Amino acid sequence: MTPPTSSLRTFGQPHSYPGKLIIVEGIDGSGKSTQLLLLQKWLESQGHNVFFTEWNSSDLVKETTKKGKKSKSLTPTTFSLLHATDFASRLYHSILPPLKAGMIVLADRYAYTAFARDAVRGVSRSWVRKLYSFSIQPDLAFYFKVPIDTAIARLLGGTRGQFKYYEAGMDMGISQDVTESFRVFQSRILSEYDKIVDEYGLTVMDATREIEEQQDDMRAVVTKALEHYKPKRGGYGKRTAVFWRRFGVSKPE
Repeated sequence: MTPPTSSLRTFGQPHSYPGKLIIVEGIDGSGKSTQLLLLQKWLESQGHNVFFTEWNSSDLVKETTKKGKKSKSLTPTTFSLLHATDFASRLYHSILPPLKAGMIVLADRYAYTAFARDAVRGVSRSWVRKLYSFSIQPDLAFYFKVPIDTAIARLLGGTRGQFKYYEAGMDMGISQDVTESFRVFQSRILSEYDKIVDEYGLTVMDATREIEEQQDDMRAVVTKALEHYKPKRGGYGKRTAVFWRRFGVSKPE
């Protein structure tokens, strides 16, 4: 039996770092990445020091993940562990140092991506939350909600001609048709995100609205969240150097 939602909650306390962590979530085709990049440009125009990071971007497991996808040999648990390893590397090397230096960190996807995808693939909800229990709570978490048909139309109407194997959940044997498999798989992820919104209090954005309208609303929420934010300037390099020595790791190039 799955335990009550409240008992699954992790990293529920605000972090103590001087910087701010703002993250976006949503399925592919929701427009979340576009909105985050627009927010980055706006924040920089306001004089803020901003650091951007995205999901599945660590070199630590990139080659292993690539080989596993190519051979189609990744099990749900293996996939989950690889993404958790990637996330841990990204957290300690790309998120915490700028937060400690007082910067604003923008993250395209966070632990909630794993909560949604892994659960749909059959991984225990409580297990995956414990797996990511080392995470810190974002200062702001946006969820860009979009109907599945809108997402499909955006993706297939763009540069990609077809969905990828794991992106479409083809490993789950839902359908031999990749588009139909994507529809069912991502629809299940949407349902999982709805649970996460209630569990963690994500800010829901209507991703069907015009880009400018969404960005205006996003900026209004961020402006309020930064009301008492006091940025520290010029100390990023020095502070991160101290961070690397403290944790005994090599500074990334």
